[in-house]
Amino acid sequence: MRVRELEFGILNWIQENCRTELLDATMPLISALCNHGEIWIALAAILLFTRRYRPTGVVLALALFLDVLLCNGVLKPLLARTRPCDMNPALTLLISRPQDWSFPSGHTALSFAAVGALLSEKRGRLLWPVLVLAALIAFSRLYLYVHWPSDVLAGAAVGLTVGLAAGHLKRWADKKTGRICPAGGEEET
Repeated sequence: MRVRELEFGILNWIQENCRTELLDATMPLISALCNHGEIWIALAAILLFTRRYRPTGVVLALALFLDVLLCNGVLKPLLARTRPCDMNPALTLLISRPQDWSFPSGHTALSFAAVGALLSEKRGRLLWPVLVLAALIAFSRLYLYVHWPSDVLAGAAVGLTVGLAAGHLKRWADKKTGRICPAGGEEET
């Protein structure tokens, strides 16, 4: 079986076995939480304005910025993958057809960039609800028939990697600028 047939099989299985009136009403709303990254930008802003969580807010904001550059600036235009809804126009979409390319899923990548940033910062209590929301957003993109399963998997991988990288980048910058104590020493000035 070819990969495209397998991916169509998964999408069509979701359409045939998971569609309900409740999910038809809910999935567009869940997806819309991240149409432009709104939910994650709001979370980053809240964290940035909360003194205790400001470092986590910096990592999250950096992760979102890097993710947009990589996904929307590089990968989508470079790979220019057609969306499944364009290959099966018989399906009626529950949302407006997205105008950009399919690979990777930007909604999923941004959501998992948030997961990676929180994971990097060891924010377990906040991590779990963010992970659940990220998974729901990722699933919504399949349910809405606007992404291939591999778009969503790649989006999760890219986002998670970017989120973790943002944490490493911030720690490296903090060490270079003396904002953290070196192991066994006093804070540098």
